[in-house]
Amino acid sequence: MTTPVITIVGAGLGGLALARVLHVHGIPAAVYELDESPAARTQGGMLDIHRTNGQVALRAAGLIEEFRRIVHPGGEATRILDRHNTLRWEEADDGDGDRPEVDRGQLRQLLLDSLPAGTIHWGRKVTGVRPLGAGRHELRFADGATVVSDVLVGADGAWSRIRPLLSDARPDYSGISFVEVDLLDADARHPGPAAVVGAGMLFALGPGRGFLAHRETDGSLHVYAALRTPEEWISTVDFTDPARAKAVLVDQFAGWAPELLALLTEADGALLPRTINALPVEHRWARVPGVTLLGDAAHLMSPFAGEGANLAMLDGAELGQALAAHPGDVEGALAAYEQALFPRSAEAASEAARNLALCFDDTAPQSLLDQFAAYAQAG
Repeated sequence: MTTPVITIVGAGLGGLALARVLHVHGIPAAVYELDESPAARTQGGMLDIHRTNGQVALRAAGLIEEFRRIVHPGGEATRILDRHNTLRWEEADDGDGDRPEVDRGQLRQLLLDSLPAGTIHWGRKVTGVRPLGAGRHELRFADGATVVSDVLVGADGAWSRIRPLLSDARPDYSGISFVEVDLLDADARHPGPAAVVGAGMLFALGPGRGFLAHRETDGSLHVYAALRTPEEWISTVDFTDPARAKAVLVDQFAGWAPELLALLTEADGALLPRTINALPVEHRWARVPGVTLLGDAAHLMSPFAGEGANLAMLDGAELGQALAAHPGDVEGALAAYEQALFPRSAEAASEAARNLALCFDDTAPQSLLDQFAAYAQAG
């Protein structure tokens, strides 16, 4: 039996999970990533890895014990404040491991280290994809090189180059923009913000505004200033001038407690703006021979369900297991994978959309408090 050429576009958590599970089953794959190296850009902040999906993927990858060694003790602690810095909810990390926090960069490195040398081809930006028939596709890269795949997997994120082979859908703006900042060596250099954030995750919310923050394993604070704004608002602010950008943001949070504004005014380094976008909640596609999607390429959603990275890894693990379970039947494997993918991702995307709305509605943070109370009662 001829082994199919499996091509994965994107070396994020989902693409790496797929490559790792295929490797566990003795199936080779090639991963093409536009970044020049693993250190080409920062990987973002902390992630809570859920027992029901992200940890399932890590078990399938044979990496659950290594994962437990990089968990951030205490990282599941949560605080909810209102815009006056009044504590409305606080929950300690009970250590049950249901949703442990890890540094995204450390988790990605764990997956990278688990793959054979040469699996990942760095600095390979896909500029075009051409169907060749019989499920085969030719990929063209920015340097003019080409490769041909028997199984093509788009793991290339929100603005996937592979998605148009399957779907005309494009992400839409959610109405919320983030500006990300860091406060380094927080306990020593920023004791006020460190006390506000606490040991784990912070939600400080009001109508149309809020701060989301978490303590990282290196002692820094990673903060997201969230704003309900028109999509073009980000382009009106000069974020290359941190002092001026901070002044604009502080004005957006007029009337908020000084302790919360310090999360902005004391920030170190650059400010990183980004819009929060999402694909349609029910995004799906008809079966197209030889190609599929995973992670944000398949089901981009807002971060307000905490499921993006978890689902991406589960997608990768389940796709790898399906290909291993259907030797010689690529289409059977892809169909089985997508049959489970679509309802799972739609449920999570629906939850993310609901949670985004309630976090910034006219009663915020009361809606989130009610949601937490409902979770506690159900649990």
